[in-house]
Amino acid sequence: MREQSSVPDRTWVEVDLEALVANARTLQARVPAARLLPMVKANAYGLGAVPVARALERVDPWGFAVATAHEGAELREAGITRPVLVMGPQTAGLELVAAHGLTPALGSLEQIAAWTALAPGRPFHVEVDTGMARWGVPWDALGAAAERLGAAPGFQGLFTHFHSAPEDPASVREQWERLQAALAALPSRPPLVHAANSTAALECPETAGDLVRPGIFLYGGRAGSGPLRPRPVVEWRAVVLGTRWVEPGGTVSYGATWRAAARTRVATLAAGYADGLPRALSNSGAALIGGRRAPIVGRVTMDFTMVAVDGPGPEPGAAATLIGTDGGETIAVEDVAAQAGTISYEILTGLGRRVRRVYR
Repeated sequence: MREQSSVPDRTWVEVDLEALVANARTLQARVPAARLLPMVKANAYGLGAVPVARALERVDPWGFAVATAHEGAELREAGITRPVLVMGPQTAGLELVAAHGLTPALGSLEQIAAWTALAPGRPFHVEVDTGMARWGVPWDALGAAAERLGAAPGFQGLFTHFHSAPEDPASVREQWERLQAALAALPSRPPLVHAANSTAALECPETAGDLVRPGIFLYGGRAGSGPLRPRPVVEWRAVVLGTRWVEPGGTVSYGATWRAAARTRVATLAAGYADGLPRALSNSGAALIGGRRAPIVGRVTMDFTMVAVDGPGPEPGAAATLIGTDGGETIAVEDVAAQAGTISYEILTGLGRRVRRVYR
């Protein structure tokens, strides 16, 4: 339990940068012939793109991957000089990509033509659609661009997205074979070929190619069903604002969805769904206080969450753990995701702006 003077804010996330780097090195050991292209999009899965990228510099990645040009510009403005691959279609225009010295991932013949006209000789990657049907040149239509790509000095990479790496290894092999067929349609192989995410890198290392694009495993989320587990990176805590007794028959929170069967002490925590705690955890999730589980009672509200506590309860200013370890108890990010009916990616990227990030 923390003293109130040491609490940085009403609710905060502690990011273990040593664990982040250790997870990156675990992946490197699994695919030693490939270099890492860490995914730091969506503010590094909610943990802070700039601090995360600076920490990952220690593993000498090839570069970093983002979803938008604005995310790439943030890295450039922070002094990140490695290649930054912008993976998503650029609704803001390729001019912003060029202005910040970013590398675009192009997904159509029209985009390829636009980039090579805008920035002759500047590097670009081409996405091949091998079954995701989201973006990219269809794998069996790449031959139509073969001549143009062969004459483009900036053609640096070819890649695809695996749509079911955690659930269906057979689909990974099928998509990898389609990517190889697309490569065979080109006059020459580009310097960089990449496809594998965290799960594929761990469980199908033969698809590593020249780069692997790890995401969730770096940030402490499980990837695949194999024995390798990441070190936890995130601990999320909130201040206990106070406690009160709720008498038998008394109700808690909006809608009065929870009613006390016996006299119960209830603590109010300074975190709610505006901070990223899923409303779906109402009457089902838990926090850890003083090394014990405290079940959520009533609906999670925008700014606060109520939990049932044993005995006299914690003092105001004590820390409640929403993700992480307290004493002998742990709530993993996957536990929160499963209870909320979602995935760990959504829990991390849903952490709100007012949840302060603390790095250690």
